[in-house]
Amino acid sequence: VSGQVVHVVWRDFRDGNSEIYYKRSTDGGNNWGADTRLTSNSAISWLPSVSVSGSVVHVVWRDLRDGNAEIYYKRSTDGGNNWEADTRLTNNSAASELPSVSVSGQVVHVVWEDQRDGNREIYYKRSTDGGTSWGADTRLTNAPATSGSPSVSVSGQVVHIVFEDNRDGNYEIYYKRSTDGGVSWGADTRLTNNSANSTYPSVSVSGSVVHVVWYDNRDGNDEIYYKRDPTGNVVGIINVNSEIPNQFSLSQNYPNPFNPTTNFEFRIAEFGFVNLTIYDVMGREVTTLVNEELKPGTYEIDWFAEGGASKFVSGVYFYKLTAGEFTQSKKMLLIK
Repeated sequence: VSGQVVHVVWRDFRDGNSEIYYKRSTDGGNNWGADTRLTSNSAISWLPSVSVSGSVVHVVWRDLRDGNAEIYYKRSTDGGNNWEADTRLTNNSAASELPSVSVSGQVVHVVWEDQRDGNREIYYKRSTDGGTSWGADTRLTNAPATSGSPSVSVSGQVVHIVFEDNRDGNYEIYYKRSTDGGVSWGADTRLTNNSANSTYPSVSVSGSVVHVVWYDNRDGNDEIYYKRDPTGNVVGIINVNSEIPNQFSLSQNYPNPFNPTTNFEFRIAEFGFVNLTIYDVMGREVTTLVNEELKPGTYEIDWFAEGGASKFVSGVYFYKLTAGEFTQSKKMLLIK
């Protein structure tokens, strides 16, 4: 979902074989547009996942057109009206399946389970230009047991992944994260601990809270379980590039319009005190995001315009960066 636009993908057999279909609602789910067929080949296409940033919609799925299971991707840059060609993301003789996609700004993150190593492992890759080009496959798990069914969620530079794993003798839910946009990864963290099977997890993040749900049969039948980490998502300023910029600058927030999270990037050319403050349309200060001394470099920070004591309403807001003698303001739009 992005603002009032809700995007849904699924597998459908109406055409005589398994294809990926899509539809959207532009009014928050009250009314829905027509079904749109996204794939068209004689092989099986299934297990889709969708994520959106602004008007750019990203879809991944498992596809058998190449004779074995591979991960495919396609995108729409106009909110789901038109779709670009299919892009094959994996290329090996083993099965690659169960993909999950999440996007923050221009960075698209994809995870899937892959059997190229002789057993099921979790693999990851990303695009830093909105899906135009893709980096190398990265293996995230390394255990003699089975790791599968991954799910990914991203907030700014913090990427969260959950998956099922039977390294403990039965299937348990495991978690790991990257705090630098997928460049490096922390250790595996075991989230469940019981003698039954815990499988098929899903993760989502909002503000500082990480939410996980999964399928669990510890009670003698299959039930849905949930847990959360209230401070698991690092919300704060991130130095994304330590090279010294030629000048101070403040970029337009992204996405814009937004709901409820948006990202700010700014460049600091000299060491000094930096302030980044948000104001409402009446000029009243509503929150301060940065108020500290910073070294030269390029920085990012997210604003989560929801919850807590502050109730942010839809409308125009302004954000202002002050660093030494440099001052710059820009306008943004919150839509709820």
